[in-house]
Amino acid sequence: MSSAEPTDADLADRYRPRLAAERAELEASSAATGADRRPVELDQQSVGRLSRMDALQGQAMAKGMEARRAGRLRAIAAALARIDAAEFGFCDECGDFIGFARLDLDPCAARCTGCAR
Repeated sequence: MSSAEPTDADLADRYRPRLAAERAELEASSAATGADRRPVELDQQSVGRLSRMDALQGQAMAKGMEARRAGRLRAIAAALARIDAAEFGFCDECGDFIGFARLDLDPCAARCTGCAR
């Protein structure tokens, strides 16, 4: 490891709080939008077919957002596991330091820019 590369403790101190905060935010958002993903009830007293279509579209969008949140939560869990295993910040393919610029943009990045291409 060259002197330009940070230590595992430096990386953990820098990125663990950010990852934990993002995880908490995503979990709170998921809990807050749970009702939006529930099955749409057929209400015969409602305005009509367009109201139901709007409700179904809203439900589909909420489910799509939840799927994206779940994917991001998996990426965060993987990044936190790499921190715990002292493998965070180093490319899964070549082993080089990923770089602060890339990690600052996305601390879940598991590959350097060269290997990610």
